[in-house]
Amino acid sequence: MASSQKEPDAEAIEDDERQYGQGPASDDDADELALLRPQNHSKTLPFHELFTSLFNPLNDNKKRPTGPKVARAKQGPHGPSNQSPHEMRRSIVSRFISKWRRDVGNDIYPAFRLILPEKDRDRAMYGLKEKAIGKLLVKLLKINPNSEDGFNLLNWKLPGQTTASRMAGDFAGRCFEVLSKRAMRSTVGEMRIAEVNELLDRLSVVSKEEDQLPIFEKFYNRMNAEELMWLIRIILRQMKIGASEKTLFDLWHPDAESLFNVTSSLRRVCWELQDPSVHLDEEKTGITLMECFQPQLAQFQMHSFQMMIQKMGCTEEKPNFWIEEKLDGERMQMHMARDATSKGGFRFSFWSRKGKDYTYLYGNGFEDERSALTRHIKDAFEDRVKNIILDGEMITWDPELDVMVGFGTLKTAALSEQRDPFNGTGHRPLFRVFDCLYMNDQVLTQYMLEDRRKVLEKSIKNVHRRIEIHQYQEANSASQVEVALRKVVAEASEGLVLKNPRSIYRLNSRNDDWMKVKPEYMTEFGESLDCVVIGGYYGSGHKGGRLSSFLCGLRVGQNDIQKGANPMKCISFFKVGGGFRAQDYRNIDEKTSGKWTKWDRAHPPTEFITLGGGDKQYERPDVWIKPNDSVVLEVKAASVGASDQFGFQYTLRFPRFKSLRDDKTWDSALSVEEFIQLKLRLEAESKDKEFKVDARRKGTKRLKKEVVIAGNNTKVKTPYAGPKTAVFAGLNFCVLSDMLVPQKKSKAEIEQIIKSNGGAIFQSPTAQEDMICIADKRVVKVASLVKSGQTNIIKPCWVLDAMKQAEIDGPQRQRLLVPWEPKHTYHMLDVMREEVESNVDEYGDSYARDVSVEDLKKIMDEMMHPKNYAFDSNEFLTELEEHGKGLGEVPGSMFRRCVVRFVSNEEEPGPNVDLLIAKSQFQFAGGRIVEDDEDLDVTHYVVVGENLDVASSLRKEISRRKGRVPRIVALKWLLDSWDEKTVLDEERYTV
Repeated sequence: MASSQKEPDAEAIEDDERQYGQGPASDDDADELALLRPQNHSKTLPFHELFTSLFNPLNDNKKRPTGPKVARAKQGPHGPSNQSPHEMRRSIVSRFISKWRRDVGNDIYPAFRLILPEKDRDRAMYGLKEKAIGKLLVKLLKINPNSEDGFNLLNWKLPGQTTASRMAGDFAGRCFEVLSKRAMRSTVGEMRIAEVNELLDRLSVVSKEEDQLPIFEKFYNRMNAEELMWLIRIILRQMKIGASEKTLFDLWHPDAESLFNVTSSLRRVCWELQDPSVHLDEEKTGITLMECFQPQLAQFQMHSFQMMIQKMGCTEEKPNFWIEEKLDGERMQMHMARDATSKGGFRFSFWSRKGKDYTYLYGNGFEDERSALTRHIKDAFEDRVKNIILDGEMITWDPELDVMVGFGTLKTAALSEQRDPFNGTGHRPLFRVFDCLYMNDQVLTQYMLEDRRKVLEKSIKNVHRRIEIHQYQEANSASQVEVALRKVVAEASEGLVLKNPRSIYRLNSRNDDWMKVKPEYMTEFGESLDCVVIGGYYGSGHKGGRLSSFLCGLRVGQNDIQKGANPMKCISFFKVGGGFRAQDYRNIDEKTSGKWTKWDRAHPPTEFITLGGGDKQYERPDVWIKPNDSVVLEVKAASVGASDQFGFQYTLRFPRFKSLRDDKTWDSALSVEEFIQLKLRLEAESKDKEFKVDARRKGTKRLKKEVVIAGNNTKVKTPYAGPKTAVFAGLNFCVLSDMLVPQKKSKAEIEQIIKSNGGAIFQSPTAQEDMICIADKRVVKVASLVKSGQTNIIKPCWVLDAMKQAEIDGPQRQRLLVPWEPKHTYHMLDVMREEVESNVDEYGDSYARDVSVEDLKKIMDEMMHPKNYAFDSNEFLTELEEHGKGLGEVPGSMFRRCVVRFVSNEEEPGPNVDLLIAKSQFQFAGGRIVEDDEDLDVTHYVVVGENLDVASSLRKEISRRKGRVPRIVALKWLLDSWDEKTVLDEERYTV
């Protein structure tokens, strides 16, 4: 008998039930989920199966070279394998899921909790970081903290004490090095996944070292070094296994990602979607009260204002759109329900964009004594409101100045409000609400934004500077966007968000219905700043084992010195880690060698250094140095912003090393008073500068150019609008939903196109036997038809493709309809699958119609490798840097804010190899090359060759420009920056 059919093992199930590790849940949730939970027929797999069958194969797959020749030559376990890394990744995950279903059952939740620990909201945070785990292991292994292994565990970013460790900067790797010498087992242990979950649940609810140590001891006694290494990665939630949750969800169930988007519950995904052949009911794909969902996001600005307005779907008939100020805070969703069992009669929950629960901070009710918000908003809701879900931004407000404060101060303000709730002068959290998604048991996401706004305004009353409805300006032209942007620039605000008032709310989507616009922020903050180094941070990865970034400070002013402060004392100001060459690191090391002191958190050097956060010691360095033993760095930055993460009230945004100031001593570096004077002067000067819009996004063009296919001078036409033909004569259609792609059209517009070209329209899908059903999204009628399993459902894009091909073929062939292809089908019956798939080749190229440029690009992209168009790595890194959480420089995106025009007056007899290499490296690293002399986005002119005439004429030309002035540099700047894997200071390469 097949293993999937064997009788349940009662003893095994009872044992797994006892060791399951469910985590906390409300009584209502527990009752509901208990009914959904599938029954496994056997014990969970051994823990080591996770890395032998899944983690290690996925990591090995990441290292595989790509390319067709390599793929053909690769030998798989059953002979030659021509699978791409993407296909191999899916194959590895699929095999693991199949193994689980076969050997365990349909409840994969115990495994997913360990595979995706960062998505598991049922288990509390452990409160353990690398340092704390290192201390536990030192005690567990009974090793001297000052021994080499003890030192390596407690100082994992530092190089080895006596020998260089290969794992510097990789804590789990360091643990493996130490544990492999002292492991209780040389082979893998017998602990099962359920047992690991049970112990991890216990670990998550204890906070004292004496309670944590026995749990680690149990793991240590039953696991080998590799198992313990992966366990530590799970505890730290730093897996990096080479497969995203999207891949895992998709291979578990086709609706898994959709359900996770509206619930953020890993348990519900695993239990409600145990059978991949049973699709999720439509009503369960909506948001639920008191369950976190993944919010809609704004698209990045990539076009001119006019193009952005067009992309939002504005037309001559409906030209209006909304303009909102972009807030510099944290995206937050508020859930509220009247609850007689709760103190005060109301219950609240708050979640961030990433699903982090902030209810503990902002309050669970009006009477919550630790609330930073809810205790102040008792008058915010109209009497008729029973329950509601609000989407908005939590920002920091300064009540004395009556202005918004920067993002970096939000948590500090909330904690301060908890401690002293009625202090009228301190910073406080303010919830600005811009959307209402649920009201009195009704989901509103499918209603238009303008209708949701009416509900919001009738449900919420502003409570001054506590909870307020975010205001918008209605507009109908691009010129109004520029006026609004000038206003936010003058007020030093974050930017704008443009919204289509006729749009629905799309969960976990970044689309053109909302588009954000930021002012140009890459203009340098005046001249460079000379600041003294006061601390250092060890790097990770390829920079592991050496200082890779530095903490810089401002000298205290004369007023503080007169009050008794140490004249050598500095206030932390910013961290800088970009722009350094290997030689720069060597020079700093030579000048400071032997002068660094390990930072002692219990005894910080307050005589010399002031950090942010007081006793919390924000941004504390690994090592520190006295200012008179240190060096002065010349640093440039994009701008200055408020921050509570450093000792000074401001910090630099995007700081970059420029040079080492050998000519300056610590006491000539910038002081607090000098910086404030400089800031005031530059702000006054900036008012006279010409306004400029942020146009740095990848793909930005000044003018739209006609596309020409190589080898064919035929210009590509604009998207097909559709002439009147008889192409659909004699056919019956039932249109069930709007069209979403490749362009947005309403149900009525699709019906009109079909009628204009000979088709008959019916409102019931069963009105005729030969009905063609058209749909692009899962409305109720569509879900019902899919469930019935009796009808094919075709996407509206087939209608446009059929008409376009009829126009190309001419009147004599207009009745030869384009056959259905996989891209045209929303739901396909099994009997039609083979026929539909036979209408395209293996790459998706149609046999019956001419492909468009867009089709061709998609086909070629998928032939090479799959792409995730929803994720822009450059934008992701930029946003991290904006909030002070950058990952350091990544070679693949270090030029992402650079726009270059290459100039030369040399007549080269052959190709310039250095130039070709530099261009390739520059574009690979996210840079953009332009050819237009009038392109005002240019940040650098790169001069090719030795002749200085070109540079001289360029200098005269750009001296007449207003706003940002491009840098003129030699080609060697690009080549050296690539070699050093960081953007070097341009002044060394000025032509």
